[in-house]
Amino acid sequence: MSTQLTVNYRELADKILQGYELSREEALAILEAPDADLLDILHAAYQIRKHYYGNKVKLNMIINAKSGLCPEDCGYCSQSIVSDAPVEKYTLLNKDSILAGAQEAINRKAGTYCIVMSGRRPTDAELDGVVEAVKEIRENTSLKICACLGFLTEQHAQKLAASGVHRYNHNLNTSKENYDKICSTHTYEDRVDTVQNAKASGMSPCSGAIIGMGESHQELVAIAYSLRALDADSIPVNFLNAIDGTPLEGVQHLNPRHCLKAVAMFRFVNPAKEIRLSGGREINLRSLQALGLYAANSIFVGDYLTTQGQEPTSDWKMIEDLGFEIEECAL
Repeated sequence: MSTQLTVNYRELADKILQGYELSREEALAILEAPDADLLDILHAAYQIRKHYYGNKVKLNMIINAKSGLCPEDCGYCSQSIVSDAPVEKYTLLNKDSILAGAQEAINRKAGTYCIVMSGRRPTDAELDGVVEAVKEIRENTSLKICACLGFLTEQHAQKLAASGVHRYNHNLNTSKENYDKICSTHTYEDRVDTVQNAKASGMSPCSGAIIGMGESHQELVAIAYSLRALDADSIPVNFLNAIDGTPLEGVQHLNPRHCLKAVAMFRFVNPAKEIRLSGGREINLRSLQALGLYAANSIFVGDYLTTQGQEPTSDWKMIEDLGFEIEECAL
């Protein structure tokens, strides 16, 4: 450990539930704790998670509504202009396909349906296509709708909010200090601006991180605090899936124990927020996936944008085996 701080994790959880805000030194101590402390850390994180969410687990399903064709150079992304990964490339799906995805989300017991598009920002026509689909989904289902369409102007954010989009996702992905090592075609501040535009429109802000892209422990702590400062309601914690053909191909800094400490640290820093086990959980948490739900209260069910997840039935069984319960209505 680089820090000499000694932490009683359970006492710290109790203090947080009484209103205490975790210090960065304490967050770093959780992240750098010896593996022998892992179960104590998760038990303490569970006390916080249970206080706010009980044993409920929120399920989210993604539809890749527009794939590839992205001019950005994000090093982790198989859909970027610098990626040679063999991914499908198509323009925005038609309304019927997006509506069919909503029904599939219901079939998978997901309460939140995430409509995701590749690209820098939506055109007016693309935004109108999403808006039309969202209005019909809202009329006919009880799904919570999350959109992730790239950078947003204030006007586009307001139009999405008016159509019935509940939540907007735009991840910070990594720390401000690490950002220019991951992407050069936009800035960290551009991402912050979009989260703030989404929030100002009345949509619930969703923003998270991708762990394992060369960030230091201090930078990972900084991400958790940046998300707290943004007041993100939902925090997806992704773990780098170093896809062949991307600039980060072959990068592997993670092990399941570090990933679990990171998820717990996000819970301690953002105690009342939705913490979601997201992309890369299957290949990085591996046999320890279930333990992540002692800190997180949400997962994606099924496939991601261009990579496969595990079968929904496996996720349902994992939740059942923990004695937890799926929260089928997210409203």
